[in-house]
Amino acid sequence: MSASENENPELAEAAADGGAEKVEFDTLADTGNGQSEVNLDVILDVPVTLAMEVGRTRISIRNLMQLNQGSVVELDRAAGEPLDVFVNGTLVAHGEVVVINEKFGIRLTDVISPAERVRKLR
Repeated sequence: MSASENENPELAEAAADGGAEKVEFDTLADTGNGQSEVNLDVILDVPVTLAMEVGRTRISIRNLMQLNQGSVVELDRAAGEPLDVFVNGTLVAHGEVVVINEKFGIRLTDVISPAERVRKLR
């Protein structure tokens, strides 16, 4: 008998029978205002990856191997269309390229609602 079976004889008995018990979980309480009371301070300093996507394309490995300096790759997006903004691979906004003090940036033109982001995950 293992140490864990000595500590919990019911678990040892269920394991010996090959059975498992059904577990009941309490339902989550709703505050009534549609927002749960979550302390976001604990995650505010967690780093995430922010990426802007101009467009995509599919090419064969043969064409990929032929790319060199000066090659042009045609993307699936027309000039002037908004860029996609991803956080950890999840689309969160659309935007347009801007130049500020000789550096590129992105101006968000449309932010995807949290409800829509959750819906797209399913």
